[in-house]
Amino acid sequence: METSQAMNQALMKRKRNGQINIKSGNKIDSAVKWTIWVLTVLTVISFFFFDYTGLQLERAITETAHNLRVMFLEPGLSHFGWGEAFYQVGITLGLGVLATVFGAIIALFLSLMAAENLSKPWLSKTIRIIVAFIRAVPTVLWVLIFAIAAGLGSEAAVLGMLFHSVAYLVKAFSEAIEEVNPGIIEALRATGSSWWHIVVHGVLPSTFTYLLSWTFLRFEINFSVAVAMGAAAGAGGIGFELFMASGFYFDLREVGFITYAILIIAIVLEVISTRLKNRYFPSSVKA
Repeated sequence: METSQAMNQALMKRKRNGQINIKSGNKIDSAVKWTIWVLTVLTVISFFFFDYTGLQLERAITETAHNLRVMFLEPGLSHFGWGEAFYQVGITLGLGVLATVFGAIIALFLSLMAAENLSKPWLSKTIRIIVAFIRAVPTVLWVLIFAIAAGLGSEAAVLGMLFHSVAYLVKAFSEAIEEVNPGIIEALRATGSSWWHIVVHGVLPSTFTYLLSWTFLRFEINFSVAVAMGAAAGAGGIGFELFMASGFYFDLREVGFITYAILIIAIVLEVISTRLKNRYFPSSVKA
């Protein structure tokens, strides 16, 4: 409200003669416009510095259109059957489930110590700094770090995704816990409740729907990461098959089939997520 009032006051200024002087835009709008213009100009200029040696534009457009037509209009399997395809999709889903379930459990206990309304300030700040550092490092780097100890494979992929999932969920869970009504916690403390009693009977019932929502969101992220890790870390699954079909076999029909399979799984996960929101967050959905 204060921001909107300030913007209205900045946009409209009344003169002494009673007329209203309307000024369009403000400093933020000007900064955004100038940023867009500068980026646009730099993008156009960059095209003049490309090396176009050997480029046949007409042939490139024709071959690209042909490849896209084969991929998306003629999908098929050549190097493995339907049973193997479902098995590889299951492996990718399994990687995401393992990283999410174990990550959510670990993150729940750490988030209780990271929440400022349940923990000591020094402990809360220490955990927040550590998880912020972990989140700053991409998942693929954590996978490669763990690959040194565990070797390339599903173990390194799960550990890397687990490590990053814990850091991600600790931040989300702790912020949800800090939103609990302080009156609930104070009332339980006034009755002599222990720390665990406050958590079990006061914090978790108030934040369960938020914790569930954040956990499922992280599962969607982990599924996408598991597809990439299948090729980058040799973790197997549909991501590894996609890497082999696109880089080793160069089978565009198989690439198209795998792309459709990943897309269908992503849509199914989104539908499940929407139904969970409709069930546990009916007020937010209506709004």
